[in-house]
Amino acid sequence: MSVVNGRVYTPQGLKAFDIWVKDGKIAALGGSHRADEELDARGMLVLPGAIDAHVHFRDPGQTWKEDWESGSIAAAAGGVTTVVDQPNNDPRTLDRRSFEAKLEEAKRKSLVDFCINGGPGKTKELMDLGITAIGEIFTYDYTDDNLQKLLAEVENAGALPTIHAEDGEVVREHAEPLMTQMDADVWSRARPNSAEAVALQKVLGWLGKRAHICHLSTCQGLEQIVRARALGRKTTCEVSPHHLIFNRSDYRKHGTFLKMNPPLRSSEDNAALWAALRSGAIDILASDHAPHLPEEKKLEVWEAPSGVPGVETMLPLMLTAVRSNLVSLDRLVDAIATRPAMIFGLKSKGSIETRKDADLVIVNPKKITKVSADRLHSRADWTPYQGRDAIFPQVVLIRGTVVYDGDVAVRRGYGRFQKAV
Repeated sequence: MSVVNGRVYTPQGLKAFDIWVKDGKIAALGGSHRADEELDARGMLVLPGAIDAHVHFRDPGQTWKEDWESGSIAAAAGGVTTVVDQPNNDPRTLDRRSFEAKLEEAKRKSLVDFCINGGPGKTKELMDLGITAIGEIFTYDYTDDNLQKLLAEVENAGALPTIHAEDGEVVREHAEPLMTQMDADVWSRARPNSAEAVALQKVLGWLGKRAHICHLSTCQGLEQIVRARALGRKTTCEVSPHHLIFNRSDYRKHGTFLKMNPPLRSSEDNAALWAALRSGAIDILASDHAPHLPEEKKLEVWEAPSGVPGVETMLPLMLTAVRSNLVSLDRLVDAIATRPAMIFGLKSKGSIETRKDADLVIVNPKKITKVSADRLHSRADWTPYQGRDAIFPQVVLIRGTVVYDGDVAVRRGYGRFQKAV
């Protein structure tokens, strides 16, 4: 297989050379080589496959919302070639038995390569099985003492803790007086910016070797991370597109469909997160793909489930952000591929280099379309980004095989389990 005539994004920037693939790996960049099959990328960008480090594919458990097949098709159609699935499905991924049940489903159904996070259970057992990290750990589920003990246990096992930072005490204090209010914005008032900042102040104060912070949403949370790094704490973090694009004013249009944890913040928070993404202070983008059906999201604010779908739209939306000069292409590739591979130990992923997996996303940067739920693939069957400009991939390859070219091009089960190294 060869990919020819494209502008290829490498660690040295965009290069006009061909890619030769052998046995699923990038065998050569440039030069003269023979290939049985040729893919013409003339006029296209060739990017490394995106790694989405935060998805909830609901399988096993709530497969009416999503399963490994539907979620991985959505991922592939959006240029995501590797996903990291979170452990809070049913049953939660806490031990060998629950891990192996999830792994069996993923191997049978997934089109894309995948990692599996373990929950806060039998940490050492899960590490031996090849989980990527422990978490996301929901800080509001624990007392301070129990959370500190859990983080110490994770560190002692040599695992990376991934943290959902919202302080339970702050949330309870703010939520209790608001329980009779039913406007969607009450969700943001019940879980204020201080809930994230207080949780991060505690966790980063207790931090041993390293931690990864999920879906950062506030200026105050960002300040805690910057301060911890200045003190030598090895802390990485992610931001999700919905916390960049939406804020509390959008509840007026979308209502409880934009209920999520952590909740929407202010336009000032949006601006701070964009600036931190541009600078690299926020390491990576991750979708926090959390699908629910429309009839579930229509419930009243205290009953509707939290979360929005996003694995298929993350890269297409961010490519239009590049066109709008909100972020550079260099920083986008770093945030969706290079740094996620480094943080989560995916040594064969993350860049277009020889001996790496041939995970490639071919896009026409001039072909802008509108996001439309009826063309997306998640079982959620809706999107908060309806009508927004996006640049969807033309062709997506995983390990040198075309998996999506407008249609699914491989059988389910093509994806492989990726152990962190």
